[in-house]
Amino acid sequence: MAGQAGDQPSKRGEDTLSASVRRVVRPVVETEGLVLEDVTVSRAGSRSVVRIVVDLPDDVLGSLDLDTVAEVSRPVSAALDDVGALRGAYTLEVSTPGTDRALTQARHFRRARGRVVRLRLVDGGDVEGRLVDVTTPAPGDAERVDLALDVKDARGRVRSCSVPLADVVRGQVQVELRRALDAALPELDGESTGTTAAGRGTDDEEA
Repeated sequence: MAGQAGDQPSKRGEDTLSASVRRVVRPVVETEGLVLEDVTVSRAGSRSVVRIVVDLPDDVLGSLDLDTVAEVSRPVSAALDDVGALRGAYTLEVSTPGTDRALTQARHFRRARGRVVRLRLVDGGDVEGRLVDVTTPAPGDAERVDLALDVKDARGRVRSCSVPLADVVRGQVQVELRRALDAALPELDGESTGTTAAGRGTDDEEA
């Protein structure tokens, strides 16, 4: 128990710092035309490790390429240096969501359009098919979201299927080997990771 209690202040500190970093980098990422998915800050010895996950906007199909990830890393690093959100030296890692990212939000599913997904439903069942569209069928009801899929039956025949997002516990993109090979293997990589950059906060010169 003593060990757990001792870890709590550090965890709260990391959460607070992550929130501060998120506030700093979000406008920078959005200026680059991207979406900030996640921010985590942890300690690795005397250095902080800042991990930032970015993605393309909801209405864009395809994957975020390495060049774009590397490009956004530079202004993000400059923003962290200028604002001094971090004290001391830090390492910045910028990446995109991997194919193993759980699909839990409407935004996640919009980004997965055209891909084969497996859905775990609240009743314990599973549905697998190609995600064709993500729609809001009821005008004025932004909370109602439906997932339109093409599902193959046991005989290989394709049928259309609509699943309310409210009935989905989580989804998962299924890697298609043939599709990945045809597209120069982007789907086999899991995620695109930008160049890891070292940076310094306000106290680095004293370290």
